[in-house]
Order: sequence, then structure tokens, then C-alpha cells
Amino acid sequence: MALNVGIAWKDERVSSDSVVIVGGGPGGYEAALVAAALGANVDIVESDGMGGAAVLTDCVPSKALVATGGYLGRVGDGAARMGVRHHVEGAQTDDPVQDLVPRVDLGAVNDRIMAVAQAQSHDIRQGLERAGVTVHSGRGRLLDERTVGIVGARGEVGERLSADMILLATGASPRVLPTAQPDGARILTWQQVWALREVPRRLIVVGSGVTGAEFAQAYLHLGSEVVLVSSRDRVLPGEDPDAAEVIEDVFRRRGMEVLNRSRAESVERHGEEVEVRLVDGRTVTGSHALLAVGSVPQTQGLGLAEVGVATADSGHISVDRVSRTSVRGIYAAGDCTGVLPLASVAATQGRIAVAHALGDTVHPLSIQGISANIFTDPEIATVGITAADADADADNVRSVMMPLATNARAKMDNIGEGFVKLFARSGSNAVIGGVVVAPRASELIFPIALAVQQQLTVDQMAGTITVYPSLSGSLAEAARRLHAVDG
Repeated sequence: MALNVGIAWKDERVSSDSVVIVGGGPGGYEAALVAAALGANVDIVESDGMGGAAVLTDCVPSKALVATGGYLGRVGDGAARMGVRHHVEGAQTDDPVQDLVPRVDLGAVNDRIMAVAQAQSHDIRQGLERAGVTVHSGRGRLLDERTVGIVGARGEVGERLSADMILLATGASPRVLPTAQPDGARILTWQQVWALREVPRRLIVVGSGVTGAEFAQAYLHLGSEVVLVSSRDRVLPGEDPDAAEVIEDVFRRRGMEVLNRSRAESVERHGEEVEVRLVDGRTVTGSHALLAVGSVPQTQGLGLAEVGVATADSGHISVDRVSRTSVRGIYAAGDCTGVLPLASVAATQGRIAVAHALGDTVHPLSIQGISANIFTDPEIATVGITAADADADADNVRSVMMPLATNARAKMDNIGEGFVKLFARSGSNAVIGGVVVAPRASELIFPIALAVQQQLTVDQMAGTITVYPSLSGSLAEAARRLHAVDG
């Protein structure tokens, strides 16, 4: 989503001695640490726990679940091909792969995940307190342009915090449909799955975007029979088409049922089963349903309209590239702004906001060099321009795609799927984007992101010696091939 640019501010600074931050997620707590380091008196208000949903119910828990499922998936999918055999009492079994895969105790898995999340939240709070930040438990609401009230359980305003600068970082929550209401037991959002004690027998995942794809594969690896309901022609419709094709092929090969062009009309529970009705009249039944149909900004009840903070029709807070809202002295960061739903972007927006307000060096947000990752197996990592951008500017953009199947390290690690794709500007040969589909693509994307951010050429990238054998060798090889295309 593009930044909202309809905010007419001059390049002025707020003389900020006191900073109040509403929301303790990445956008909030990162901003609080920067503001404290710059000498401000900082108060942060959070209702659920430091780290917000990103730490407590979303990013940290979901990636931990994905990691657990990915481990099991790699063992089950690759053990026999790598020559691994499991012996029972000295005899080789008839089904070595099945015997090798551990059984999943989902209750123990979820207990560990929640313990990890709570430990991370505790560490964040301790770090803030050591930095001199005052942490308040409760919901924050704007009372005027310079005051935040802490709202109690019955809606009463208790303590009032005065500020020279206010940052709103309230995040987003799962979108639900009027015809698909979660009950927390059989019909679930991704924030409710952590209460499950047993692996769902047959899980219907509604929505094939990033969240839906990640959870669908995680539960498939954990042992669920998974049906993925996708309203579009393919899974991950917003991603690189070649990457999405690889992931969908992997899903199907590993046993997932993928229903393309199948929009869900309703989700209902009938005793111990759920029924998903599609708009074409078909029905899909299972033991559980997971709703992954997007998110909505948590901006209701913040007092935005009363104070004059402009919002988009979607409810997102309108901000410029230094996180300013339409009201001087009030900034916003993270998913409540709708810029990009990434924890890294939220943290960057928060840091930019307090740097701007406190008169420190400011680099306005540029989304061009931001890398993103989808934690499927294999992962999909992207940075810079997309394939659609390249197609629209075909005369000025060149690209190359290197399958990992030819990479020596990939052969050693039994990696059968994936590729590296680079985009370069014709003439200048500058690297302007890339896609990596591979295990740990989130790590491999960094060299490409560095090249995009620093405007390196394909020759500079190709001229950097890589380890042999390594997956990163394919990055250099792709850069060399772009040079060859240029002639």
C-alpha cells in the first residue's frame, strides 16, 4: 500500500521533551527506546503486553510453529532420499520415513511457543524499563492534541498523560466475516490457535495469502489433513508468480488439497465439525477452520475523529514518509497505518517518527529497499521491484532466474525446489530487485537487499567471491548471467 501523501506539513520539528506512545508492538517499543536514548521522557501504554500482537500472538508464535512444522516436514520429505533409515531392534522397517517422523504433542508445542512469546515480551519490558521508559498497562485514547488518557475496563478514563509528541502504534487484528464468526474452539483466527491441545484432524484454511499459506503448510507438516480455500487462480496471489507456482506445487505434492477460484461464503460449526460453504454452492467439511482473510487496523476508540486525525476509508491512519499524521505533533507507525504489514516496517516508522519529532537525523521511509519473507517451506523472500513492475517496464528492466537444482550445495542438502531471480536496470546495470525461493530465503535475500539499497551493479555483485559450495553462489551466478545478457 502506498504512503498517504495528502498531508501538508512544512519541515518543522516538534520541541519534544515528553513522548507518549500508544501501543507496545515493534512500532511502539522501538520508538520508545530511540526516544529515551535521545533524552526524552517516555511513557508507553499497552493493553496486552509488551511486544504487542507481533510478539504475543502473531509473528513470534506463528514463525515458531512454522519452524516446528518445517522440521517435521523436512524429515518426512527428505529422509529416505538422503539415505536415512530408522531401525527397530536391529531390523530395518518397511516404512523408514514414517517410523522416523516423531509424533506431535501439539499441547506441548503450543506451551513452548507461548513460553517463548512471554519470555520475549518480558525481555522487551525489562529493556524499556532499563532505558527509563515508563510502561502503563491499559488502552490509550487521544483526549486532545497533547493528551492521552488511559482507559479502564469499563471505558472510564483514568490517568492522563501530557505529551509534546504522541505516537500511535496500535497495530491490527484479524478480519472476520459476518458469515464466519470464530468461536475459539473449532472456528479460529490465527490468534486463537494457541489454545489447541491436539492437531486438527482435518483443517480448512480459508484464505491463501501469506498467513493462510504459512499456517496451512505448518499444520500439514504437523499431521493435519489440510484443505486450502483460495479465492484466486493460485495461492499467494500477491507474490511473484514463479514463486507462488513453486509453493503451490509443493503444497499439492506433500498432500494438501488446494481449492483455487473457490471463495468462501460462510463458515458454520455443527457439533464437532465445521462446514465451509463456497459461493458456487459446494461445501467443504472438516474438524476445524482457520480464518486467514486479512486484517483490520485497530483504530476504533482512539479518539482520532475528535482530535482531527485523518484516516483512509479502510480505517488506516494517514501518514507521510516521516510518519506524521494530519495533526501536528501526532505520529503513527505500523499496521494501523497500512503502509506495509511488516514488523520491520513498523519498527522503522516508529524510529523515524521520534527522530523527526526530536530533531535527530531523519531518513524518510523508502519501501523500495525493504525485504519481505513468507515462511513457507521453501521460503519466499523478495526485495525491490516485482515481476509485474518488470513486465510493465520491459524495455528498461532485465531479469534472470537461476534454478537451485543446479547448485551443488542444494544437491547436498536435498533441496529440489527453488530459484534465485534478479532484476537489473538496463544501461546502468544497477540491481533493482530480486526473489529467492529456498530454505532460509530470509537470510539469502540480504545480499540482494544490500545491492538494491546501495545501488550496486550486477558486476559488483558478481565480482564478490562467494563460498563454494553455497546457495549464495547462485546469487553471484545470476548476477554474472545478467552481465552476459548485457553483452
